[in-house]
Amino acid sequence: MDYRIFPPEEILETTVELPLSKSMAMRAIALDWLAEGKVPFELFDICADTAVFGKCLSESAAEKNCGASGAALRFLIAMAAATPGMTCAIGGIERLNQRPIGPLVDALRAIGASVDYLGEEGFAPVKVCGRQLDGGTVEVDASVSSQIISALMLIAPKCTSDLEIRLLGNVQSAPYIHMTAGMMKACGAEVELDRDSVKVSAKPYAKADYVVERDWSAAAFWYEIAALTAGWVTLPGMSDKSLQGDSGIVSLFERLGVVTEFTDEGVELSATPDLYNSLDADMTDMPDAVPALVVTAAMAGIPFRLSGVGALHDKECDRVSALAESLAKLGIITDTEQYGTVLVWDGRRVPIRELPVFDTFGDHRMAMALAAVAVFVPGIVIRNVEVVDKSYSSFWDDLRNAGFTLLDPSETPVPES
Repeated sequence: MDYRIFPPEEILETTVELPLSKSMAMRAIALDWLAEGKVPFELFDICADTAVFGKCLSESAAEKNCGASGAALRFLIAMAAATPGMTCAIGGIERLNQRPIGPLVDALRAIGASVDYLGEEGFAPVKVCGRQLDGGTVEVDASVSSQIISALMLIAPKCTSDLEIRLLGNVQSAPYIHMTAGMMKACGAEVELDRDSVKVSAKPYAKADYVVERDWSAAAFWYEIAALTAGWVTLPGMSDKSLQGDSGIVSLFERLGVVTEFTDEGVELSATPDLYNSLDADMTDMPDAVPALVVTAAMAGIPFRLSGVGALHDKECDRVSALAESLAKLGIITDTEQYGTVLVWDGRRVPIRELPVFDTFGDHRMAMALAAVAVFVPGIVIRNVEVVDKSYSSFWDDLRNAGFTLLDPSETPVPES
């Protein structure tokens, strides 16, 4: 399905009940299964990723299809490897099978796991034969994905001895590792973190005891909308004491003119004309916020230099290339530096001669980030809008409720009389 999008005709003022955090829910599902051998069905409906992960864990199929979910793939490989008697093949759609898992498989094999590639080395699908794992010390390239570190952490309490994970390279998305540690501790695990290592005791989980927060990653798109519409957005249930690293968008979007007020009920967003002349930020800890941040800065005419974006090449799509291609349709020409780890826009523009039609590249965050372009370019078309189901299935309904008009591209909006 495709949408042609028009902005609100009045100043935007809306309240949005964001979905629960996909990242926390995926960890919660894993913890329930590891701690108590059950699957929390109440978490399945959060989004497509939680649904596919829960299905993989609740069914005894010999082949487990993780769809497009990188977290499901990496967590499930580790969980199956640490479960004696569980034998299965694990993979997903073509794009998922192109996302790297080599450091995870190497680490699992080092502690006694049986994991074999069924195709190209370093990538899914794999065959896993579960067994009791040893623990010990493993070295892992932490620059690939924090999900690999989290997967190893989650199964560590099932090992026969303590597990130390030594982190090599520039640690990617470190807040997600801290999130995993915090949720594990709430379930009785003993976890120690420092800059270069994670240590988990071989002490079984006591019980699954966690809180799944509202999703700060989803909030980024409403910060974007507040910035570009100069409107007011209320997000109930959001806290300044979050385990989610993407709560760091508060300070980043402040530079783009969005003021955040925390209340007992959540957060209230409002726009201010006080914008920075440029945006320079390291996004290593918050890569999922990059699409919303880049589109906001570009549409507001704020040059940017965002480092730490290298991991975005291996997401649901190559988000660095996808952002460059999408912005080029708006006459905004970006560059990359340092082998694709830095995304730069110096303010250059070229004329455009047609109304943009945006691909979503099979990526939920690209679709949501591009929607707000309609504020500046009414009538844009976004293709394959259903991709948002991966993390935020109600996004388009929330956008309508905020006053945006979403039409089939063949339709023409009816002017007010």
